[in-house]
Amino acid sequence: MRKIALTAALLAAALLLSGCMGDRKEPVSWQLNNKSANAPKIPESLAIGENGLPMLSVYDAAAKELTDMDVEKYVSGVVAGEMKNDWPEEALKAQAILARTFVMKFCADKKSKYEGADISTDVSEAQAYAAKSVNKRVEDAVSETRGQVMAYQGEFPNAWFHAHSGGMTELPSVALEYKGGDPAYLKPTESAESDKAPDNAKAWTATFTAEQVAKACADAGVKIGGEIRSVEIGEKGESGRAKALVVNGERVSAPSFRIQIGANKLRSTLIDSAAVEDGKVTFTGRGFGHGVGLSQWGAYQLAEDGKSAREIIATYFPGVEIVELW
Repeated sequence: MRKIALTAALLAAALLLSGCMGDRKEPVSWQLNNKSANAPKIPESLAIGENGLPMLSVYDAAAKELTDMDVEKYVSGVVAGEMKNDWPEEALKAQAILARTFVMKFCADKKSKYEGADISTDVSEAQAYAAKSVNKRVEDAVSETRGQVMAYQGEFPNAWFHAHSGGMTELPSVALEYKGGDPAYLKPTESAESDKAPDNAKAWTATFTAEQVAKACADAGVKIGGEIRSVEIGEKGESGRAKALVVNGERVSAPSFRIQIGANKLRSTLIDSAAVEDGKVTFTGRGFGHGVGLSQWGAYQLAEDGKSAREIIATYFPGVEIVELW
């Protein structure tokens, strides 16, 4: 299901590039502030086109070429790449706001690995992109949120999202091995995921050979000598996600291990069990994706429950504002 992002950008590049609020004591600020004084600044590296919109040079990883387009056109392709284009309107609108926030923060803080590009369609550094899947629903979702981004204390927050939380989201320090400190606008959040999600997102089983496990551990920075004798779940976050695995008594980062062994196979770090038998290791777990920020199947359910895009975002990003940049 490539419509949903891996997340986050191969741990640093892959680790850097769902839905009840629970009992929250702090107020949630999600009001729309038109061109607010609290709005982050458009990155200076981006030129403003004749239509008044920031322009992007986007490297198309499939076509292997650079294309110039305005931000709104880019966001349309991302929404179509990250969600199915027949999803509820408010879920699509929430995804558009996150996609727009993501690209603004990327251009403000990072540099694409592709020469001459502001950003790319390579999911190892950025967001999925599917221009051919853009339809009127997607165009309307982007148009109706034109210029809207998330803001937190005058800055672009990390607009993390994933496919299915398995029931609760997690802190980036746990699920992404994020070293930048857990932002105040992200907390483990109960998420009522849609029953329409595919079965292998709700719950899954993944079996690997001992050799595959050993290699993934080594690629994650921990060499395991000899055969795989034991795999245990180590430290856990509030959601139950593994922060670490213990393989033959050695601690291995669970987010890093997942990336190295294959994030579409080990679908999350919300691992319920790990068993070693006959030279193979079998994991069972729930959810799909890293589990930080917005859950897309949670957003789907919230939209079907009548929640607006801004209410959906407030569920997963307490304390953020939605502001207009243009």
